[in-house]
Amino acid sequence: MKDLKRLFDFPYYQLENFDLDKALVTKYDGEWIATSTRSYIDQANQISRGLLKLGIQAKDKVALISTSNRTEWNIMDIGTMQIGAQNVPIYPTISEDDYAYILNHSESKLCFVSDKEVYDKVMAIKDQVPHLEQVYTFDDIEAAKSWKEVQELGKDESSQDQVKQIMASITEDDVATIIYTSGTTGKPKGVLLSHKNIASNAINSSTRLPTETGRANALSFLPICHIYERMLHYLYQINGVTIYFAESIEAISDNLKEVKPDVMSAVPRLLEKVYDKIIAKGSDLSGIKKALFFWAVDLGHAYEPYEANGWWYEFKLSIAKKLIFSKWQEGLGGNLKVIASGSAALQPRLARVFNAAGIRVMEGYGLTETSPVIAVNDMRDHGFKIGTVGKPLPETIVKIAEDGEILVKGPQVMKAYYKDEEKTKESLEDNGFFHTGDIGEIDSEGFLRITDRKKEIFKTSGGKYVAPQILENTMKQSRFIEQIMVIGEGEKMPAALIQPNFEFVKEWAERKGIEIGETPKEIATNEKLIARIEEEVIYYNKRFGNWEKVKKFELTGEIWTIEEGHLTPTLKLKRRNIKNRFLESYNRIYGH
Repeated sequence: MKDLKRLFDFPYYQLENFDLDKALVTKYDGEWIATSTRSYIDQANQISRGLLKLGIQAKDKVALISTSNRTEWNIMDIGTMQIGAQNVPIYPTISEDDYAYILNHSESKLCFVSDKEVYDKVMAIKDQVPHLEQVYTFDDIEAAKSWKEVQELGKDESSQDQVKQIMASITEDDVATIIYTSGTTGKPKGVLLSHKNIASNAINSSTRLPTETGRANALSFLPICHIYERMLHYLYQINGVTIYFAESIEAISDNLKEVKPDVMSAVPRLLEKVYDKIIAKGSDLSGIKKALFFWAVDLGHAYEPYEANGWWYEFKLSIAKKLIFSKWQEGLGGNLKVIASGSAALQPRLARVFNAAGIRVMEGYGLTETSPVIAVNDMRDHGFKIGTVGKPLPETIVKIAEDGEILVKGPQVMKAYYKDEEKTKESLEDNGFFHTGDIGEIDSEGFLRITDRKKEIFKTSGGKYVAPQILENTMKQSRFIEQIMVIGEGEKMPAALIQPNFEFVKEWAERKGIEIGETPKEIATNEKLIARIEEEVIYYNKRFGNWEKVKKFELTGEIWTIEEGHLTPTLKLKRRNIKNRFLESYNRIYGH
């Protein structure tokens, strides 16, 4: 496996070692349609030949935009890279202005999109992108050019020798892709990742994947345009894992039951929502069933790995698994062996309760610039510790700078930021260490713990430092709080902007006989709700020093979404946007 140096080698490795009938599986018109490893490679070669006929050459950029993960994306990915061209994946949910910026900055020549919604957005700004020669679609759309036209161009196999010659000339150090960071502030940065960057990460991350090679199913639903899910696709390919593509986030529950995956990835926000739904169902129970349910949950919150709590705890846990937790597993398909959690900090209580339930949630850590995994937990060989992101991957060196910043060196560290020498020099030291911008510590056993984003830590006017992420993750344990952003840079005290969990709040109001209103705007101004959330804030504040407690808060009458610019596509807070959007609330809090 160490000889796998270029990403387009991965399907060929799969063919030689596993030759799956079902390599990639997408649902079309209600039916799961499988593509074999052989067909995957044949179609990728067809695309390579078609792109050559269109005049695409090495180092040219080809953009891919899809609202859901699908077989076509992977075929295009391999077909593009085989001829030395570079894949530029773009989030479908960003604005038209950002589409124009990325397509222009990358100088993309062709763009392949999934559906009419994305097609219309790209066509609306196409005139602003002089390098963009053509837009193709995966879905059949009237008056649009189909990606099948490129396949048709590549049906003639006479140029396959040319494809092979180009493939042989590509080295592991050549750029495979340019991934634009979603960015919590400012314009997105283009991250240049080589074949070696991502291939090494997929191979080294494989050492932490507890699935049987050649026999497992994965469910893929996190955006493949994000390096985390994309790297996992390569990892799955070299481990002979069949990849099923979820239809949508809304259909995830049904897809889990249909696919019964062994492995999947998730972001903490999704796990929080799954947990909240489970708790809501438990709250609807009554009598002995309800008592048993919450006894099991409380037991789960006390979980420690490797039977550290002793035989009596494990005996009780075995009963809880049989009576309660087995139903949780059924809801996730029944076969799930591991959920790889990344992109943001996971609440320790969720790591405890899911692992207690036999649903192994393994938290990892990385960035786009590190392809992405730096460290990840692994249940085997005592490689799992709750509250940490695990130990660094093989070949990865992590050290902590004097100011607490995590620095990393390894084969996964990016080549550079595209067309931005200044930012590259700021982030990459001459000795190869990359500045992550995160604050952390390494314990005596070698586990890495993330404490906050360096750029997000702020100082109050009293000179005290506040780490907002720790406060936010703690407060989000409240069922009343869907989203929270802690504020207070240069101000006399920390405060917060809070988006209530409107769904839960309506249920709570109904139970209590409170007239709360219908719209988010009406609900957010309800005095009884504000008083109730204040109780929650006071409760969670007890865990913090006086200087970092949230002293005031305002509820926002909006649901925070990607589309409206509150969140990045990976569900991180866009802090500057949120502050500007709720500036009136901010000013009321601080009396400006």
